[in-house]
Amino acid sequence: MSRVARKEQSARTRKDWERILEGIRGTITYEASLQSYTSFRIGGPAEVLVEPADVDDLCRVVAQAHAERLPIFVVGGTNLLVRDGGIRGLVLSLRQLKAIRQEPGSVLYAEGGVGMPTLIGYAIRRSLAGLEWGAGIPGTVAGCVVMNAGTRLGEMKDSVKAVRMVDPKGRVMDIPAAEIPFSYRKAHLPRGIVAAVWLQLKPGAHDQIEKTVKEYLQYRKITQPLTLPSAGCVFKNPPQDSAGRLVDVAGLKGARVGDAQVSEKHANFMVNLGHARAADVLALIRKVRAGVKKASGVTLELELKVVGQA
Repeated sequence: MSRVARKEQSARTRKDWERILEGIRGTITYEASLQSYTSFRIGGPAEVLVEPADVDDLCRVVAQAHAERLPIFVVGGTNLLVRDGGIRGLVLSLRQLKAIRQEPGSVLYAEGGVGMPTLIGYAIRRSLAGLEWGAGIPGTVAGCVVMNAGTRLGEMKDSVKAVRMVDPKGRVMDIPAAEIPFSYRKAHLPRGIVAAVWLQLKPGAHDQIEKTVKEYLQYRKITQPLTLPSAGCVFKNPPQDSAGRLVDVAGLKGARVGDAQVSEKHANFMVNLGHARAADVLALIRKVRAGVKKASGVTLELELKVVGQA
């Protein structure tokens, strides 16, 4: 964003925002805390937070923002750290986009705000297999598509049939999975917002699907700090190696800055012990990267996305 655009954005008054967001049926909150909108439970306020009522409402928000040349940030997902100064301008949450339905051919349609635990439960009740890999992932459908979320059992791309997006002008576009290049922890999507996804699953035995999910969830509870707020894996795994192993070898398991701590269960997780600030997490990241570089000569690359103002 240019300096002029930032100045224009910061100069908007409440009346300006009310004009820009006229007719929006969803929830609009000014200076909204973003802590409850991230799995880290960390982050400053959003100048304006909008939760569209449905996909049509999302289209309207985007179109009206486009008419004002106003950038939008979509908050959500598990790999996000919002700095303590928060995010100025317009922030969107897809929390109210919660529709799920089963379509012919063992296909599930899920809107972007559906939580993965909810989606997996829906699939289990209908004896549909293919999402067991996601047991224990707290993120939303949209977030899991954008980052191609995955575990040792599989990835989001394994099930995606098509993605419904809202483009920067507020128009709906449906993109077949064959037209989306997926890579490690990333879906190379066109500009826009993931509003929903079609997932191609397969019929399975209800008891076996439920058993697999429970077993993997138990495994994750043993090996990952699922009871504490975190953003999932902080660093990308280097080729042929594990970021967690490198952090552990550097002697940094349990390292702490304020209430931000390298998990004692999994060294590639950082957890919020209660009152961690984004500044604490960023200081801990710097400490860990320096320690790993010194111990192993490897520069760890962030998987965590850091946004907002300090």
